[in-house]
Amino acid sequence: MTVSHKFATSVAIILALVLQTRVLAAAPADPAQDRAIADSLAAMLQAGRAVISANQARINDPSLGPKGLDGKTVLADAVARYKSATGADPIAIDPASHQATLMQALMDSIVVVVDAAQPDINAKGVGFKGFIPAVFGRLVSEEFDRRAAGKATMKVTAPLDRVRNRAARPDAFETQVIDEKFLAPGWVRGAPYAATVQQGGVNAFRVMVPEYYAASCLACHGTPKGSTDITGYPREGFAEGDLGGVISITLLH
Repeated sequence: MTVSHKFATSVAIILALVLQTRVLAAAPADPAQDRAIADSLAAMLQAGRAVISANQARINDPSLGPKGLDGKTVLADAVARYKSATGADPIAIDPASHQATLMQALMDSIVVVVDAAQPDINAKGVGFKGFIPAVFGRLVSEEFDRRAAGKATMKVTAPLDRVRNRAARPDAFETQVIDEKFLAPGWVRGAPYAATVQQGGVNAFRVMVPEYYAASCLACHGTPKGSTDITGYPREGFAEGDLGGVISITLLH
């Protein structure tokens, strides 16, 4: 084989590999896999918030100093709750998978947020610390967005009349889903909504998970409407079972 023939053969192989790579890159994402990823992320965030909610009285106890609620401890409890709720082990996800990368980013975010809040959580002589499930959810979502930049985003939003943090206001897509799906009389309670949309010139798989006020939420969001709750906000006057918020997750492709 001549040198020129070898060169031509090498070029042909390289071009074939390039074309194959382009075909693979252009292959559409698997909606079922995206849905599984988004569902698992939502479940982990919910598990983490449940840990903070279950320990709220302890966090706000002014007679206690260190609470033993560092990031690793909270994450371990969240993982246990996640396993109980889903029947799956987030630690056992294939470490080479996209799901594992995003799940690790979320679990790392939980640890970082809780560890950063230790001075407040452990402050002795102080009652209400302000580290409530809603604040935890917002801070974890923001940390997750930084760690998963360009791959995924997460936000806890709600109908406009229920949003207390301006940064959590629903965008146009979220508003439409909330109004036309979650607040519609025929919507199945708790059922998520998923769709693939164009966002910023790329395909984005979006999942929204509705959440409803539990009895424990009404201390801040219940009645009497307009009265000031422990956080300093006016109560909205909602009842147990009303739509309280939405976990909004976007996977970018």
